[in-house]
Amino acid sequence: MKKISVIFILPDLETGGAERIVTTIANHLSRDRFEPKILLLRKQGGYLNFLKKDVEIIDINTERIRHSLKPILGEIYRRKPDIVFSGFGEVNAYLSLFIKLFPRTKFIARETNVVTQHVTRKEIKFFYNFYNNYQRIIAQSDDMMKDLVDNFNIKKKKIVKINNPVDFDFIEDKMALSVKPECYKYNYKNVVAIGNLSSRKGFDNLLKVFSRLKNENIMLHILGDGKDKDLLLQTKELLGLKKVIFHGRQENPYQYLKYADLFVLSSRYEGFPNVLLEAGACGTYSLANNCPGGINEIIQHNVNGEIADIENHDRFAQEIVRILQSNYNRDAIKNSIKSRFSKNIILDKYEKVLLDLIKPS
Repeated sequence: MKKISVIFILPDLETGGAERIVTTIANHLSRDRFEPKILLLRKQGGYLNFLKKDVEIIDINTERIRHSLKPILGEIYRRKPDIVFSGFGEVNAYLSLFIKLFPRTKFIARETNVVTQHVTRKEIKFFYNFYNNYQRIIAQSDDMMKDLVDNFNIKKKKIVKINNPVDFDFIEDKMALSVKPECYKYNYKNVVAIGNLSSRKGFDNLLKVFSRLKNENIMLHILGDGKDKDLLLQTKELLGLKKVIFHGRQENPYQYLKYADLFVLSSRYEGFPNVLLEAGACGTYSLANNCPGGINEIIQHNVNGEIADIENHDRFAQEIVRILQSNYNRDAIKNSIKSRFSKNIILDKYEKVLLDLIKPS
């Protein structure tokens, strides 16, 4: 039986959500049926080390996404894959215009965010007029699905909802090597937040929340890097937040999650936040801002977390204190995630989408 050739497209394999998911899918597709390849704009990033050796990397060595279109189309024309799977919003948008040039190849777009919230540039929004050219569009959450149908007139039958998978084996291996961070002080509660230091992640609100908690024995550990780093550090100084530490990007964030008393998601919007899943996979209870992007599909109230409105800084601060005074069952938190989002459950769904596309109609 001829194997189904699939080319996944990403900008790079830096350690972000989309990159992690595509790496996981490519690694775990059945090799009896599929031949996965990953086309990268730039061959760089931490997930290169986790990619199985039999996944061919196609490196087009292009800095800018808009300059990548010609080489991407050239590779598709030359290699004639059965399926092209684009896993990054901006590439998805540009590619949609050219799908009709390849009648024998099926195209899938995996959306990474609630588009209306995330895409602000008019020239990119224009390309969404051609989104129905895709044979399948994968949305990660109900919020994302509804947004595509209501605001971009995408045909509902083209959209498949698949939540993000959690690689428990990977996380448990990392946790097994994890020791308690030295910065976790005795007699203090430790709250962790993780994400790109940009406006969408809402760390500015989180700092304002912590300005209400100065008299409490609570440390806030923020992991991640990004363009708003200096601004956030200035805000920290202005608010006099001595118990807030910016740790930068960490190779093993699970070390911080494993020993945390609480994980906080402060985002203004999400796609389907991997970090919320991973906090749960570490057995850590979460408090998440009530924002679009599948939060309510992940949080099971009083089991693995709660949802509150971070814009109400005083109330959110009170919620943090209340949660930190309670005890939660770490195994129940892990099971809440494992039973719904474990790698095998989700990857079976991806495999089914790929196989259904190739079935003779």
